[in-house]
Amino acid sequence: MTFDRPGPVERASRIWPIDNLAKDNRVDGPVMFLKLVFVIAWRYKLRLLACMFSGIVAAALYAHSLPRTYDATATILLEPRQFANASSILQQGLDLNSAESELQIILSERLLSAVFESLKLYESPELAPQPVGLLKSAIIGPIEWVRSTFSGQPAEDNASTLTQSPEENLKRVAFANFVERVSARRVGQSYVVAVGYWSTDPTQPARVANAVISGYILQSVTSKEQVASAGTETLQGRLDALSAQIATATQAMKEGTLPKAATPDADAKITGAALPPLAPSSPKTSLIVAFGGVLGLFFGMAALAMSIAFDRKVRSPKDLETETAMPCMAQIPEVGGRLQLAKRVGAGQRMQRHAAAIRDLRTLIDISYTHKKADKNAVIALAGYSRDAGGSALALNLADMLNRSGRHATVFWCGEQTRGVSGGPLASLADAAISEADIAEITFEQREGIAILPVLSRDAVTNIYSNFRHPRIREIIEAARQKGDVIIDLPELDSSLDALALASQADVVVLVTRWGRTTQEAVKNAEQQLRRAGANLVGYIINRQRS
Repeated sequence: MTFDRPGPVERASRIWPIDNLAKDNRVDGPVMFLKLVFVIAWRYKLRLLACMFSGIVAAALYAHSLPRTYDATATILLEPRQFANASSILQQGLDLNSAESELQIILSERLLSAVFESLKLYESPELAPQPVGLLKSAIIGPIEWVRSTFSGQPAEDNASTLTQSPEENLKRVAFANFVERVSARRVGQSYVVAVGYWSTDPTQPARVANAVISGYILQSVTSKEQVASAGTETLQGRLDALSAQIATATQAMKEGTLPKAATPDADAKITGAALPPLAPSSPKTSLIVAFGGVLGLFFGMAALAMSIAFDRKVRSPKDLETETAMPCMAQIPEVGGRLQLAKRVGAGQRMQRHAAAIRDLRTLIDISYTHKKADKNAVIALAGYSRDAGGSALALNLADMLNRSGRHATVFWCGEQTRGVSGGPLASLADAAISEADIAEITFEQREGIAILPVLSRDAVTNIYSNFRHPRIREIIEAARQKGDVIIDLPELDSSLDALALASQADVVVLVTRWGRTTQEAVKNAEQQLRRAGANLVGYIINRQRS
């Protein structure tokens, strides 16, 4: 069995060449990868923007659900330690190791527990044991089970396991939560120490930070009093001064303030008091929202990459380079309307591109049929694998283009039933195939100079018994050819084989694919069916392409 092949086509600015395609000389590399990423991102910009917007909304809701926290910081300057003896005051130098030791003293359990007790923080609701969330329990539960199973040791007690413990355990939990909120650090490489505390209560951070500083001063002065009391020569004045400083520091620690009187015997000088915060320090809403947007964009790109990797839909001729040797004859942009295409060319650039694509398709079909035309009009068949390929609207647009160029066109249409044509023995091509009436009595609907006759009958029984390889079908098509070009809108290939019978009656068959809908496997399957039926398949069209 032999098939008609189109002849060579000269290159044109708009027409896609049928053969002698230029080789792809692109070089792989980072630059090409970035270009591909930007091209894909621009093509699916709406989807990526939707993902980014979803991430921003989710992040904003998450930030809004977080509790507002406040923090305050007090600063002190560490000074050399002074020791008094009977005759003089000795001074111990301060180095980096000593500064680090003072940090550990500030964060020691002894000092923090004194602050915890003096401020009665065990009564604070925010330091009480909190119920374990679903996410945390789902993560910690399996980890503790694995640890206890394979190590043979029971899971360690934590705050979440003590929620039903006696009062002492509740106090321990509150103190542990308190310690986690206290921080102490050196400012750079200096001897200035910043003591901070955060809380959901805006009045609490300054009280606790100042109380920790006062507690450190109290501990320092107390140690000097103990040394002075143990001395062989005790000076009553010295003891009175130290006692006054101790009382001042003790009162300040209980009130959550700094000492109101001077404490010259302390090993640190207060350089800044902790003030009540004016605004919450966390959550950082703007940062969380920005991170949510970036995260949404990242997940959008990842999902897009996965969908492209497993996507088999036809969107460009490159998608079918490895599946078929057929050339792409046209890429028809998506635009509304079916008839009177040429009248609306000035409606916009999209309409102009649509009209140009239809014109190029008409030219390529003429060229592919030139070598066998012999002054005869052409019978053109448009085949779609499924109904959503858009072959019916394309057939009317092509007929309108032929009619506007001065060529009569007849369309055997598989779209919705045309109006104004009553039922009867010659109401459709299927009715005419089983009727013995004269072919000349067939009534075509006229639309702007285009003769239209439905392919299928309104009677379902007639469609079942119709035979489109009947000689009367050939006679009807030849009669229409005598008046001008004939366009056959074939039924969809995925539900009926009538398309194969009608395709063998056509001089040229063009396969219509739907951008983003038709799969590569469907194109390959349709090509094989049409080739086996003996159809002269000259190429395919990507219809309703989106920019």
